[in-house]
Amino acid sequence: MSEIAATTVHEAYAFACMKCGYGWEQSYEIEHHVDVHGHAFVVYTADGERVPSPLSTPTCTNCGGHVVRIMRAGRVAGVQELLRKQQAPHGAETAAKDRTVSTAAAPARHWRLSDLLHPFHRR
Repeated sequence: MSEIAATTVHEAYAFACMKCGYGWEQSYEIEHHVDVHGHAFVVYTADGERVPSPLSTPTCTNCGGHVVRIMRAGRVAGVQELLRKQQAPHGAETAAKDRTVSTAAAPARHWRLSDLLHPFHRR
């Protein structure tokens, strides 16, 4: 089947699993095509691989659940940065400790849904 590529756009989405609370972000290249019969269709690629539309049936990369909230890009990263700042120690003593701490990588943090949505709760 012959096709003509019309345009390619780059979009990113943030996801939060409502089952396990895991949060992640993914960027996509979305190729808009027109087939030989004049019908438009799109092809999604992520990290160079063709993937199904993230908007149709997203799947949690942690637990495989299908109840996933889709948000605009930056939501997960923004919350992670906010939590990092809240958990960071303050003061001159910690500045001295930071200079002497080893360069070993910190363990990966598993983000819970409550962590991701906490900044959006009304008080």
